[in-house]
Amino acid sequence: MAEKDPGQTRQFTEMVAAKQGWTLNPDREFYESLVTGLMANWNRYGYFLCPCRDSEGTREADARAICPCAWARSDIEKYGHCYCALYLSREFAASGKEPSGIPDGRNAT
Repeated sequence: MAEKDPGQTRQFTEMVAAKQGWTLNPDREFYESLVTGLMANWNRYGYFLCPCRDSEGTREADARAICPCAWARSDIEKYGHCYCALYLSREFAASGKEPSGIPDGRNAT
């Protein structure tokens, strides 16, 4: 498994956003902190574990938290952004609103 660098990690996030019709967080400093977290998780675990979640220890146990996580689509539809605010809906991004804390989808029933 080759390590990822920031450019490769940015490219991954750009491809996910384009494929899903989402927008990346426009706050460059915040975005770069998420890129750093994703890159660190790839280099540590071998997969892009969501940077705002702790690993359960195996890829199988972490599968639902691999970016984009299993909760991203529903969170973006409901709140305009995913839990870590890496991805935003185009409408939310155009509104100029700031992402805010949302409930963790893992705890939803």
